[in-house]
Amino acid sequence: MLTYLLSFIGLSLLALVALTRMIVLIGSMQRECPETGPAARLVAVTVATGFCAIGAGGVFLIAAAFPLLAQAPMMAFFVGLGLAVLCLGLGFSHAVNTLRLMLYRSNVLADS
Repeated sequence: MLTYLLSFIGLSLLALVALTRMIVLIGSMQRECPETGPAARLVAVTVATGFCAIGAGGVFLIAAAFPLLAQAPMMAFFVGLGLAVLCLGLGFSHAVNTLRLMLYRSNVLADS
């Protein structure tokens, strides 16, 4: 059971790190834009930090439920990993939309 739990935590946190890096890279690509460039790095780091904190909390909450399926550790591993990847993917899409919205708002506020 411990092997499945540690594998789950490792793979889920690896997915979390990869998605967080993608958010930062999307923000760094926005820095080249003359309109949103100054705010892009700050917004990207802020959104990525929030995503990482919430995602890590979700991973550990799912890991805390592993003992409930102690009789079927492989099933717990796959169900937990699927749920974690699904939640991280939904959180990623929300984080990217938040990044775009904040950059749009910073551009609108700068123009007014």
